[in-house]
Amino acid sequence: MRGHGMTEGTPSGEIWVLGATGRIGRSVVTRLAGEGIDPVLVGRRRESLVDLQAGYGGKTGVVVADGGESIADAIRSRKPSVVINLIGNYIETAPAIADAVMPGGHYTDLASDATAVPQLLDKHPEAAAAGSTLVTGAGFGVLATESVVAKLCADRPAPRQVRVDALASVAMEAGVIGAPFASAMVGTLLNGGLRYENGQLVKTRLGADPQRLTLPDGETAKSGGIPMGELVAAQRASGAPSVSGTSGLAPTGTLVRAVLPLAATLLSVPPLRRLAVRQMAKATTKAAPRPRQHSWGHAVLTWPDGTVREGWLRADDGMDYTAAVITEVALRLARGEGKPGAYTPAAAFGPDLAVSAGGTFVLN
Repeated sequence: MRGHGMTEGTPSGEIWVLGATGRIGRSVVTRLAGEGIDPVLVGRRRESLVDLQAGYGGKTGVVVADGGESIADAIRSRKPSVVINLIGNYIETAPAIADAVMPGGHYTDLASDATAVPQLLDKHPEAAAAGSTLVTGAGFGVLATESVVAKLCADRPAPRQVRVDALASVAMEAGVIGAPFASAMVGTLLNGGLRYENGQLVKTRLGADPQRLTLPDGETAKSGGIPMGELVAAQRASGAPSVSGTSGLAPTGTLVRAVLPLAATLLSVPPLRRLAVRQMAKATTKAAPRPRQHSWGHAVLTWPDGTVREGWLRADDGMDYTAAVITEVALRLARGEGKPGAYTPAAAFGPDLAVSAGGTFVLN
């Protein structure tokens, strides 16, 4: 990779990993190092970054920054070629950091909600004009469902109706939940459910349309409606006017779903919302094996003539697969394989990106 003596405005050739010391960040850094790439590690605590870098013999250096705006300032100064955003709170951090990489630099993140994903996709004209590629939702849920929809839609007109289900199976690490995940979960509770009707996003009840799915390997999984980026990606991939989606992360118990509207009302009060994020971020989790052997992305498509197609994308641990997806996206961006504009992952690189990251299609 080139050093810092580049022409002003020219990307440096560096790949930056924001939030490098988190679970997915560590995995991404290890995967990049395995490809012979020495990324720049970005985070809040220098000691943790230096320790992580020493573990694989990295020499490029670290950047200590706290928050989206300070990171954006550092990006404008050093002009990395690719920025991998793993710091969460994508509604706020993604626009600032994506703006900072342009012109010429590229960006990818793990946004997974139905607000942050379209917000970045709206930057398509700006990114195309700047010669930059922005890829949002580059993780398990969006890619695993979007890729199945794209496969099932190949050589077919737009379906009438689509349902997607993201069923991650994740081994838990012991530790604190952390602010990024806490902020995302509180935001989900606040926003309630969503679905597409007549091509427009409309409000539904959080946890609506609960499912109990029998998986291709014979195991079962519960899921419920949640305002996820998978909805946006599936609608764009299919062109269907009616799109719904469920997630294994959604509440499915009758009692829990009954009290969710009250919780959303309380969280609409800013001081209570901030308090909820702080308290949830401090909560700890215990180490536990993943509940099922595989993670699954699922889609069922129905056409106006009554034709129904169903398909699955099988992956292993959902967190590991997410790290593999965003690493593969970053490598392709670094090789100049992206097309200028803003995309979800399969829209940027085709549905077989899901296979390159370690997934397997099971299509009917």
